[in-house]
Amino acid sequence: MEYTKLGQTGLEVSKLCLGCMSFGDPDRGFHSGWVLKEEDSRKIIKKALDQGINFFDTANIYGLGSSEEILGRAIRDFAKREDVVIATKLFFGDGRNATKLSRKAIFHQVEESLKRLGTDYIDILYIHRWDYDTPIEETIAALNDLVRSGKVLYLGASATYAWQFQKAQYIAEKNGWTKFSVMQNHYNLLYREDEREMIPFCKDSGVGLAPYSPLAAGRIVRDWSADTARSKTDEVSKSKYDSTELEDRKIVNRVADLAEKYQKSRSQIALAWLWQKGIHSPIVGVTKEKYLDDFMGAFGFELTAEDIDYLDELYLPHKIVGAL
Repeated sequence: MEYTKLGQTGLEVSKLCLGCMSFGDPDRGFHSGWVLKEEDSRKIIKKALDQGINFFDTANIYGLGSSEEILGRAIRDFAKREDVVIATKLFFGDGRNATKLSRKAIFHQVEESLKRLGTDYIDILYIHRWDYDTPIEETIAALNDLVRSGKVLYLGASATYAWQFQKAQYIAEKNGWTKFSVMQNHYNLLYREDEREMIPFCKDSGVGLAPYSPLAAGRIVRDWSADTARSKTDEVSKSKYDSTELEDRKIVNRVADLAEKYQKSRSQIALAWLWQKGIHSPIVGVTKEKYLDDFMGAFGFELTAEDIDYLDELYLPHKIVGAL
């Protein structure tokens, strides 16, 4: 495993973050068609820890809280709390004042996440979406108070427009509040819209980059016609990628070309591309232990400048997906 500082924070994280959206109770949540039960989830978490992954990402909405519960129990059983970095997200919830980013909702959701995770603090707390109904000043003031209380150590944002993220950072700086340290955005070989504004802004201001869906929900690493449990049932990923199939298939074919050229897997090519684009720790979600072994083969390998150009050449602008 290789490690990196997460942006300008003092956090040293593995260059792979294990995403926990695939862990949960099949009877709870919006992605129950391919979610793993606790027994299988624990095997993957243990495997990740054994390989040196110390960065784990979940959310209060994953499995309607069951993902946090499973991750929390596994960390307590398999690791020392101080050795791992746990990130979770809030925005979605249940109840009139328990959702989005009001002060009341934030404090309620953090307390619930702490209970489910079985920990005294959250290393990184992300806002999962932008709240158009709550003044950003109220949101950041509440998040700052959580940091000052010690219940949250660092703040992150996910799925915002660059202008929104810049506005939030400005409001925090103006008031002497804690700024966001990490951006969890949608970024991979098939979706590169954040190269225009968000990623340059984050690099310029020292914000860590931990994008989700680095393998485009598996589309980059398999033939387009291949059927998996997730490809059949994951309506979210279908909404992200099915409309751009004609353009994206050409890029996937080029990933396959380079994989054959270097005798690497397609996922290793895709991860190498991300790291060479300046990404700190892409969030990988897996449903089988063997995928973690595969990812390890990406370390110590670099693409040439010509390879990067070959992969980048055919990309066409996509409709914005993620920021809403």
